[in-house]
Formats: sequence, structure tokens, C-alpha cells
Amino acid sequence: MRPAPSHPPIAVLDTNVVLDWLVFKDPACALLVQAIEAGQLRWIGTAAMRDELNHVLSRGTMNAWSPDLDLILSAWDKLSQTLPAPTSALVPPLRCTDPDDQKFIELAVTHAHWLISRDRAVLKLSRRAAKLGLQIVTPARWTQIAASSTATPELR
Repeated sequence: MRPAPSHPPIAVLDTNVVLDWLVFKDPACALLVQAIEAGQLRWIGTAAMRDELNHVLSRGTMNAWSPDLDLILSAWDKLSQTLPAPTSALVPPLRCTDPDDQKFIELAVTHAHWLISRDRAVLKLSRRAAKLGLQIVTPARWTQIAASSTATPELR
């Protein structure tokens, strides 16, 4: 990978992508993780997103994978930048059919180049989001773009 640009692109990762990375160790997230750890991609979130991750991990539905809650939340704290939730009045109109996913949409539309998700309701917004300068992609698609990106180190 190339050295980190002075202003790396910004990404919002939804909860399922964070789980794929930090709990399930999905290889489809490897390049994404590498870019975040190398400072080539800046991961942002909000306190509500971290709370959602904590809630999902604490429910017990993931016990079969023995997630280390402290390690996962520590990785969130170390590798992501927590921003305040955007004020709805300042967010361009882009509504998700799943209200629980709206916080990811609003933060990404307001601050990010990328929203990385596997959620169908979120992915359905990709064309409309592109008109606002936001790319909504799966981790696998992000990896394809990043792996083939020779035009720009910003992965835009």
C-alpha cells in the first residue's frame, strides 16, 4: 500500500462491518483494516454507533464466537475518531428505510467519502448518495476499488 496521504479519505463503518472485522475476522475486511491501521483511511463514528456495537456484543447472541468486549471496544477507541452526531437540519435529505441505520447515513453524508456496509437498506441508497459525493459500498467492493486504485492514494 502507498504511504498515507496528508488528508486520508474518511469512512463510516456500520456495526455489521465492525463485527465482521473484530469478531468474525472476515478476510473481506483485511485491506480495509490495513488501510485504517496505516492511516490511509480515517474511520469515524459517533457515541451512538459505539453504544450500538456495545449493545449488540452484550446481548449474548455472539457468545459462540467468544468476543472479547474490552478488546473490541478498545480497538474502536484506538482506531476510530468519535464525532458528535450531525444536526439533522444540516444533513442533506437521504432517508434509510431502517431508522436504526439513519445515524450511519447522516454521519457519512455530512463527513465521509465512504459508507461501508452490507445492509441492504443502506446499500439501496448508493446511487442517491453518490450524487452527494458519498460512496456506499460493501467491504468486498471497497477492497476491489482500493486494490485496483492506481489513480489516487485517497481511494476516492
